Amino acid sequence: MKVLIIEDEALAAEKLQIMLNEIDHELEVTGITKSVEGSIQWLENNPEPDLIICDIHLSDSLCFDIFTVLKPKCPIIFATAYDQYAIQAFEVNSIDYLLKPVQKEKLENSLKKFHRLKAKNTMNFSDLNQIANLLNQSNKDYKSRFLVKVGTKIKSIQVNHISYFFTHDKMTYIVAKDGKKYPIDHTLEEIDNLLDPGQFFRINRKYVIHIESVNEIHPYFKGRLKLSLNPAMPDDIVISSEKTPAFKAWLDK
Repeated sequence: MKVLIIEDEALAAEKLQIMLNEIDHELEVTGITKSVEGSIQWLENNPEPDLIICDIHLSDSLCFDIFTVLKPKCPIIFATAYDQYAIQAFEVNSIDYLLKPVQKEKLENSLKKFHRLKAKNTMNFSDLNQIANLLNQSNKDYKSRFLVKVGTKIKSIQVNHISYFFTHDKMTYIVAKDGKKYPIDHTLEEIDNLLDPGQFFRINRKYVIHIESVNEIHPYFKGRLKLSLNPAMPDDIVISSEKTPAFKAWLDK
């Protein structure tokens, strides 16, 4: 059996591969990807695996963005840290899940389940949409403010006053609606997990933007989009062709 691991944490991916090899010596991990964009590229350029084991939160977005572009026929095991309410969605829709950190016994049970259900080798992608919606609904306790340092003082910035977050020289910054910029002690991956996905979207590796910060959208080369944000930034802010459908769907909600 050939398996693709989609996991943005290197240690977690390595541990998962070790456990898979211990459970089944004939199992082969044919690829490890860590982002939506990288996973789409891998699936487009390699034979489809027999099984995908997929983390939900990836380095550039939620894994569900992969399946808005591609619809593999193989089964998918999701790795999740969500609560029991969201997990029920996986059970109802006959899609297996693993709670993180992944335990070897649970992983082995999941593999046994997929061997039993091997004849049912087509995913129902309407189920994936339902699960994505339930996951968003079940995690409503989003961050409402960030504490930042301003000189020797500490300032609280409400999320609804933030236009976007960006990284530069390994530092992360808030850009408020009034144009002021503040450094913060969070990575973009952490920020993406803390914010309401209905209001914020990670457009690429450098930016997480508020929906009201989008000023203009222009077609760009090879199916990509170029954004103008408010407040303006000197950078060319580009969304990849793979991420463009999810971005348009987010804007159109």
